[in-house]
Amino acid sequence: MSRRIYLWLLATILLATVAVAEAQQQGKIPWIGYLAAAGSGPAEAFVQGLRDLGYIEGKNVAFVFRTNEGRTERNADLAAELVRLKVDMIVADGTNASLAAKNATSTIPDCDGEHHRSGGNGTRRQLCSAWR
Repeated sequence: MSRRIYLWLLATILLATVAVAEAQQQGKIPWIGYLAAAGSGPAEAFVQGLRDLGYIEGKNVAFVFRTNEGRTERNADLAAELVRLKVDMIVADGTNASLAAKNATSTIPDCDGEHHRSGGNGTRRQLCSAWR
């Protein structure tokens, strides 16, 4: 249950960040890059949190999903690909994915979708923040 609440909070903060950017660029649909270890799309709780705030995939928000298929050595290449695609934000699900996103860009905001309380490995942060 706490993960579901966390993902809803993450979605709320993400949308606050995207809303500011959207206000500056009317008509542009924000692209969220989602980097995960496995699966076929963003976590359902995350997507539901966006829906609860009025954001519907394909209507006013879009996802670019990348999975390392259980091979963490692919994270750096996948994060770099999201940067090349010029997504508006990267959501990384897991410590390795989060570190790859951090190392891939210093300009695109990123969120750690799983290890928001971790520390000691450079990933401790407050939900969503831009790496500067």
